[in-house]
Amino acid sequence: MRIIGVTGGIGSGKTTFCRELERLGASVYFADEKAKMLMVQDRELADNLRHAFGEETYHPDGSLNKSHLIREAFEHDRVEELNRLVHPAVGRDFEKFCKVTSEQGSPMVVKEAALMLNDGRPESIPVIVLILADKTERINRVKERDQASYSEVEARAAKQPDFENLTEMADHIIYNNGSMEELIIKARQFFGEAISG
Repeated sequence: MRIIGVTGGIGSGKTTFCRELERLGASVYFADEKAKMLMVQDRELADNLRHAFGEETYHPDGSLNKSHLIREAFEHDRVEELNRLVHPAVGRDFEKFCKVTSEQGSPMVVKEAALMLNDGRPESIPVIVLILADKTERINRVKERDQASYSEVEARAAKQPDFENLTEMADHIIYNNGSMEELIIKARQFFGEAISG
């Protein structure tokens, strides 16, 4: 079973790329979605988040108070602290995901994560795909997708690493300044080469 990591900035097209790999038969682990789920379902993580960011981190019904957590993390410059708590839980969950999908005979596991290369290249993922797109292109895509202003999306993008400077850590670089159809063709080509190689 091949393990692939896919990363890239906001609006780069990494989710579209991964959805196509999934359609072709890969098992895809969307790390950001899983992180939100684990913040509620993983009791140890939830306790750690309450301890670090206050009881207001969760609503009375146990659901995550996203606005409070985002405010605490981004406005008070505590993003790294949040990541230090969440990433180990995601790592453990991904290991379980790989074990289950391997037993099910999946030909490929793909981990999609924006912060994959933040602390260097992860040892557990042998092949890294980096999706790149021009900043203006990325911001316009997210603006349309999230119905957000240019400045709001730009502020979110500014919190992410400069992926152009991370190319040496990637095995494959996919440029996505064209249409969605073009990106899907690139995903199909990558899948075919990865499975046969």
